[in-house]
Amino acid sequence: MLACLRSAAVFGIEAYPVQIEVDVSFGLPSFTMVGLPDATVRESRDRVRLAIRNSGLEFPPHRITVNLAPADVRKGGSSFDLPIALGVLATSGLVPADRLDHTLVLGELSLDGGINAIRGVLPIAVAARRLGLTRLLLPPPNAPEACVVEGLDVRVVRSLVDALSVLNRPEGEPTPLLAPPPPQSAPTETGDLSDVRGQLFTRRALEVAAAGGHNLLLIGPPGAGKTMLARRLAGILPPLTFEEALECTSIHSVAGTLHAGAGLMITRPFRAPHHSVSGVALVGGGPSPRPGEISLAHNGVLFLDEAPEFDRRVLESLRQPLEDGHVTIARAARTAVFPTRFVLVAAMNPCPCGFAGDDRRPCRCTPSQVAAYRGRLSGPLRDRIDMVVEVPAVPVSVLADEGPGESSESVRARVIAARSRRPVHDGRDSPARLDAASRSLLLTAARRLGLSARAYHRVLRVSRTIADLAFSASIERDHVAEALQYRVAD
Repeated sequence: MLACLRSAAVFGIEAYPVQIEVDVSFGLPSFTMVGLPDATVRESRDRVRLAIRNSGLEFPPHRITVNLAPADVRKGGSSFDLPIALGVLATSGLVPADRLDHTLVLGELSLDGGINAIRGVLPIAVAARRLGLTRLLLPPPNAPEACVVEGLDVRVVRSLVDALSVLNRPEGEPTPLLAPPPPQSAPTETGDLSDVRGQLFTRRALEVAAAGGHNLLLIGPPGAGKTMLARRLAGILPPLTFEEALECTSIHSVAGTLHAGAGLMITRPFRAPHHSVSGVALVGGGPSPRPGEISLAHNGVLFLDEAPEFDRRVLESLRQPLEDGHVTIARAARTAVFPTRFVLVAAMNPCPCGFAGDDRRPCRCTPSQVAAYRGRLSGPLRDRIDMVVEVPAVPVSVLADEGPGESSESVRARVIAARSRRPVHDGRDSPARLDAASRSLLLTAARRLGLSARAYHRVLRVSRTIADLAFSASIERDHVAEALQYRVAD
């Protein structure tokens, strides 16, 4: 007897279909899997056998062969457990063959026959819709993200017996539904700008960075509020569009960082990896490529606290993703591409002891130590940072006396208004848009500061963002002067 089912797997953040063929023939009892299964998939033999028996069903005492097609692509993960088990039962006549048409099956089996959640359901649901499949059979925790894709009949099953019941239910008979899960993921708490006391110049820099998506470097002594300010940047970014939310949710679904029962993400991600992070964890990779921190921060903020403490090779791996907006992970068989459009915020002390230029405490570092410390961020990497801001220590009197500052909601309204003007100027941020006084100031500053061609154009982009915040159609001298302030500290 032969049974065929449809399933899917994920490589990178793209899903591809997998045909599961189960053949049961007379012979000595055996269970063989072909089609380049990895160790996780081969282990499903024991899970499938025990789940069927512990569900009170009969496991065929014959020769069983399972083929995973296409046979030239390595298969990984535990999502093939449920379709393999249903294929074995279908050969015994427990599942009508016509009920498997246009159905895609996913799920990991536990030994008692229960079905556990899996990763990467959203890109698989998108692929199923693209292939013309109309029904999706999967575990309850994965249902909210699958329901994001319109045109799919999502059937949730808690156990192997439940899956048999759903497949054997007559057409047209309603399926018992679970209590509706929350359709969106819970927002991430990043704090409000009204909590910040003082730091008016840095607050303005955050607003400019949010309005233009500019990378930012904060330099200041310990306790100046660099981390506090960086965490509030995500709160002043515009809300995610549907396309952006779909991208972010797909990435986090594949990485396994999406909470069980969560649907479409509604807040921009904020990622703050520790300085001990490896290159693969930051950029992504592995035998079966998984997204790294820079992809998990896609459409959001990547915060590198104590940036000089990161391994230099790890920091240098950011150069290409910052420039291209994506990272390519090449493997022998296939290549995975992960999006990496994020706002980089790096923070560092002015010197190893942290008190260079601070009036409260003397600095104990020698000039060579300070130069070596700052040199941990290479010139090419700093060249890709649009804005460098010195964050001074806040006097205690300001912390005690100053009232609440402007809220994140008010700043976000200005950021959204400025971003609404970006399509008008897209592709036209050229020196020709400057008047004579602005062009003269920018060229003079570029010569004196020794700006590279990349840095020159980044100053121009920051100037355009400042002009948009001021609702100015052209880039004026004051806009260029403010943009240059964010390069002087570098």
